Amino acid sequence: MDTSISYHILVVDDELAMRATLTEILQGEGYRVTAASNGEAALDVLRQQAIDLAVLDLKMEGLDGLQVTEAAQRINPDTVIIMLTAHGTLESAISAMRRGAYDYLLKPAAVPEILAAVQRGLQHRTQALRQRDLVTLMQRAIKELQFPGPGAGADAGNRDRFIQSRGVSLDLQRHVATANANLLDLTLTEFKLLAYLVQHRGWVLSHDQILSHVWGPDCLGDRDQVKLYIWYLRQKIEKDPSDPRLIVTRRGLGYSFAG
Repeated sequence: MDTSISYHILVVDDELAMRATLTEILQGEGYRVTAASNGEAALDVLRQQAIDLAVLDLKMEGLDGLQVTEAAQRINPDTVIIMLTAHGTLESAISAMRRGAYDYLLKPAAVPEILAAVQRGLQHRTQALRQRDLVTLMQRAIKELQFPGPGAGADAGNRDRFIQSRGVSLDLQRHVATANANLLDLTLTEFKLLAYLVQHRGWVLSHDQILSHVWGPDCLGDRDQVKLYIWYLRQKIEKDPSDPRLIVTRRGLGYSFAG
């Protein structure tokens, strides 16, 4: 793993041996580790320090893992929680995931399994933060274009970079798209198709027009390809893909994006 970023991990377990073992394993991978012997101590750490990920024992005296997970989500929802549980409490671990935990490990967990879970959790956190930052930047840029301040004329050339309609926003330069402030995971082809539809919102676009613009003139006549990618997009942007309200089929004609 890349240890150039010093992630801060909290280890919470009321068993000294387990706590010490986890701390040693994680420090050996280059992580910064803080250990806590119970739930109350763990919450004190979370209130005072920025924690990227917590490895949390489910069964502890005092506050148990479920209670700590709920409190941790209130203190800092960006902290990723990995639950440690014995075989007999698997159902409780799944319950913890429903309350905000990212993953769980069954005791005794092998070292590779622990490290893999931690790495997945940190990657998840990094991706979530990056997506949130992109959405924030995009929303801010669109707002500035809609309500330009004094001296904003110099940015007029960038107005075509952003398009927005019915809760869908696209940054044509960065190839970033959101729907109702949620970042969309789109392939390049899906992005091009969505951008073409939104740019021509209200228009009825034929299969041939879509093929020519998105895939190029050599794809004329391959209508099944358009249908397939329309289906892909609907799964990602429609509230109910079986009853699409944004990308509408115009029977016998093509498709249109509701303007």
